[in-house]
Amino acid sequence: MPKQKMPKIDIHTHLLPQDLPDWKSKFGYGGFIRLETLPCCKRARMVRDDGKFFREVEENLWSAKARLADMARTGVDKQVLSTVPVMFNYWASAKDTLELSKYLNDHLAAVVHEHPERFYGLGTVPLQDTELACLELERIMKELKLSGVQIASNVGEANLSDERLFPFFQECERLGASVFVHPWYMMGEESMQKYWLPWLVGMPAEGARAIASMIFGGIFERLPKLRVAFAHGGGSFPFTWGRLEHGFQARPDLCAVDNPYPPSRYLGRFWVDSLVHDMKALQHVIELVGAEKVCLGSDYPFPLGENEPGNLIESTVCDGVKETVLYKSAKLFLGLSDKE
Repeated sequence: MPKQKMPKIDIHTHLLPQDLPDWKSKFGYGGFIRLETLPCCKRARMVRDDGKFFREVEENLWSAKARLADMARTGVDKQVLSTVPVMFNYWASAKDTLELSKYLNDHLAAVVHEHPERFYGLGTVPLQDTELACLELERIMKELKLSGVQIASNVGEANLSDERLFPFFQECERLGASVFVHPWYMMGEESMQKYWLPWLVGMPAEGARAIASMIFGGIFERLPKLRVAFAHGGGSFPFTWGRLEHGFQARPDLCAVDNPYPPSRYLGRFWVDSLVHDMKALQHVIELVGAEKVCLGSDYPFPLGENEPGNLIESTVCDGVKETVLYKSAKLFLGLSDKE
């Protein structure tokens, strides 16, 4: 008798409206992304309003129909939708980013509510202004009925441990919002443009930067009910956490300035997704943080993601914990009950 198919919840997928306003004309300055639909209508170019090309995309970035067809083909039962990180726009005026965020969040919520059995949603906020970010967070949770937010791994010159961001994380805990941290604004990006290094090297470093900042900054210690997941397997954190631990023990005068507890205390305190592209790497991540803290994540629909979501899990993880990584850990991250 064939084995029953296990459900799959993919916590790392991206969505964008096909129609984006002319933000440059509206706000009076440039740097924003627009979509230029190609003649076939099933592909488009993401272009900055100064004309600089960013990325070519397919209709599954905006079309729920195309997305659902892909999910049926790959056996994904539910996706957690979030915007494309280039849309964070923390560099822009906070009030303009708020307006842009509302536009993206309203569209994302409409897709979720049209297909509630297939999608969950994470909104975006103008995190460069904590007060405005908290206001939009409350709208995301109470009015739009989404599951939480996606944020970048840093906010301008501020790491996630910056004290001015703490009220935002407090509100996330209070409202029960899941927080998905996606690497963006990669450190050293300008000096390593060749070979796609910002994506291949910078993003993993940003994951480690975000986790280390939240640990050393005492965020997990001060907010024990806060649910946070980090994209791309936590980046390079799983492979450098021993260095962080040793550094804490060797130089507490430098590392323990905001939190007296070592990094090892927080292993298993946060979630990461499974997008590490290597069997041994996935095994290490699961051993480090625990299977219940590793969620299926594919980075759909982008080429650096996993083309067949869950394949690495199914070929790596033993049957006893496979269902945990494929969907049960995602339910914990999203704060879902057994019935949901």
